[in-house]
Amino acid sequence: MTFYGDVRSEVASGDDSLLDTIDPIHREALDDAALMREVALGSVEAFSILVERHSPALYRVAMRMLSDAAEAEDVTQDCFTRLWQNAPRWQPSGAGLVGWLHRVTMNLCFDRKRRFRVVTVDELPDPADDTPLADRRIEADQAAQAVGAALDDLPERYRAALVLCYYEGFSNALAAEVLDLNIKAMESLLFRARRQMRGLLEARDVSCADLEAQA
Repeated sequence: MTFYGDVRSEVASGDDSLLDTIDPIHREALDDAALMREVALGSVEAFSILVERHSPALYRVAMRMLSDAAEAEDVTQDCFTRLWQNAPRWQPSGAGLVGWLHRVTMNLCFDRKRRFRVVTVDELPDPADDTPLADRRIEADQAAQAVGAALDDLPERYRAALVLCYYEGFSNALAAEVLDLNIKAMESLLFRARRQMRGLLEARDVSCADLEAQA
């Protein structure tokens, strides 16, 4: 991923003196709220730690929502740009910074899905290999592609529920906060998402266990 340097280059150079008395190991151990207080004061170093800490998960979510590496990088970069811009006004609540970052990321993905219709084409198959190991690898790859295609065919809110709860391991309560739902609405959304995903997988002759295997 290349967005880290791009994000950092967009923020203004800040005074990192408040972190100067903390050794690097303990800087990395600071919790999100403490780092956000430093970011609010203009600390690029604290911001960099947060980018390193949270960007992999946000990129994974954006990639599974958009199925496009460039779009996922753009969303992740936009999310951290908003983090820098909103740091002076940010206050810890609920799921904290993790919930805030994932909510922003999801909303950015929803916006992009509404603006653009992504057209995909089938990838060229790998050269044939007659060995049993290669056969198993090809079958696994085909199952992964089928699961990914089924996920892409889901309505965006269904996809978001599965991405958060199955791929990222969020609790229903945390996923509900990210998607701005109450817990009962979240459970209902997840139930409907699982049911529709099951139907899409069955239509592709893929076991529902493959969904969990890809998580």
